[in-house]
This record gives sequence, structure tokens and C-alpha cells, in this order.
Amino acid sequence: MMNILSGKTISSPRNLEVFSCRLDGVRLVTPPTIFEDFRGTYVETFNEDLYRQAGIDMQFVQDDISVSGRNVLRGIHGDQETWKLVSCLWGKFYLVVVNWDPMSPQYRQWESFTLSDHNRRQVLIPPKFGNAHLVLSNQAIFHYKQTTNYNREGQFTVLWNDPTLGIWWPVKQPIVSQRDEGVAHV
Repeated sequence: MMNILSGKTISSPRNLEVFSCRLDGVRLVTPPTIFEDFRGTYVETFNEDLYRQAGIDMQFVQDDISVSGRNVLRGIHGDQETWKLVSCLWGKFYLVVVNWDPMSPQYRQWESFTLSDHNRRQVLIPPKFGNAHLVLSNQAIFHYKQTTNYNREGQFTVLWNDPTLGIWWPVKQPIVSQRDEGVAHV
């Protein structure tokens, strides 16, 4: 599968842009405010009112970050209930989103995105989808807002290199955890 966007802007209050993606329910988001000058950069990463006007009307209850070095791959993880809004605060990573809903006609299909502290894009990921990220820079900070509190028991894990999925990764031998190395799927 390739990273193909429909190119259709769903909504655009202020400078917030939300684009539909190839996988149903997945959205590519450009945050509402990105300001740069000689002092540095200011980014408004979330504004509940603007996101609600753009159709992202959910209550995020937990924010998390993970800091990883080059070639670290985390995932593919997901659960049945949680919406996630993913962004890259620092560095650059390759994000893969996999539809893991057996009732969906897009079951086991995937889509990829490159997120960085330069493009400032975000990806909205629905429940029943897994996601993984592979760090492409020396270090990256992966940030995600989620609509449920973390529950390890409720998560599923999909093998990052499952040959039946055919996911293309820009690194052939990433650094992975034991959890991500040895499971077909849970």
C-alpha cells in the first residue's frame, strides 16, 4: 500500500486543515497556528474549539510522549476504543497506521506518513487501528493525545514485519523491543 491522500480538504477553520486519507477514518491534520520568526517557532498543537469545528469532536483524556533514537521502531500497537492524535514534537519519524478491524473491508490495509518538527503534521487514528513509528532522525519525540487512559491489557500488538501485511519500512533492521519482535498478533 502506498501513502495516498485524497487531497480533499474536509474543513479549514482559521489555518487548521483536515484531509481525508486512503484508510477510512484516518485524517491528516495541519495544526491551526504555526508561527516562525528570528526567535524560533510557535505551534498551536491543539485547540478544542477549532478541532471540534473541523469535525474532530472527541474528548482527549491522556497525553503521552516517547523519546527514541535513530532506527528505533515502536509498534504496531492499538486497541478497540481509543482515538489518537499523533504528532512529532522533535525530529522525524515514519508512521504506519494499520486497520485492524476484522469487520472492515479495509482490514489489514495500511497507510504511511512522515511526520517531523518541520512539517508539523498530525495524524488522527481511529479505534481498532494499530500504529507504529520508526525514527528517521538522530532523535525524535513522538507525541499522542488519546481518548482513553492507557490500558496494557486492552491492547493488541501486530508484528511490524508481518509478511502478509507487506508494510514497507525505510530501515530493514530496526531496533525493536521484545514485545514488538516476537508476536504475530494478540
